[in-house]
Amino acid sequence: MGNSASNVISGTPLASGGILVAPAGTKVPAGISDAPAAAFVVAGYIGEEGIVEGGERSTEKIKAWGGDTVKVVQTEHSLTYAFTFIETMNTSVLQSVYGPSNVSKKAATASTGTIHEVAITGDALPRQAYVFEVKDGNSRIRIVVPEGQITQVGEVTYSDSTLVGYAVTVECFPDAQGVKARKYLDNGIKVA
Repeated sequence: MGNSASNVISGTPLASGGILVAPAGTKVPAGISDAPAAAFVVAGYIGEEGIVEGGERSTEKIKAWGGDTVKVVQTEHSLTYAFTFIETMNTSVLQSVYGPSNVSKKAATASTGTIHEVAITGDALPRQAYVFEVKDGNSRIRIVVPEGQITQVGEVTYSDSTLVGYAVTVECFPDAQGVKARKYLDNGIKVA
């Protein structure tokens, strides 16, 4: 089979939202067209760099007497997703970045807008379920992370020349089958 330009896509978020978040243990979609459970909330706008999939696979070479490599064993594997939340006034974003129990919200009144109070603590952030939705024309990619945890939050800059945002890295944890994430891809080309 030769090259096919129809297999080349770029990634933009779905209009309904590119990142959805729910408490760990929430039933995750089992395919590209399954609707996410009601517990999933849209994480709002994400920075223009989108979602970056990363991770690490470390190996160790086992050598025989004389120096020949006779086996390579895997010593580590990790899967991460990095992105920047830019809706800094969004309750679900604040809860993801600081922990749900550290964020309180007061409704808008005649004298103030909606007020969030955030307690910044050293508590570990909770594990959550994530769904990443990507499209290009009729092509779609859905990445489902049943259990992930924000393990890194970048520096937050308050400046008149840049958006206030939270650059985060989500570490993915394996389920009972050892799967850290499932990726569903639909090329969008239907048959009659």
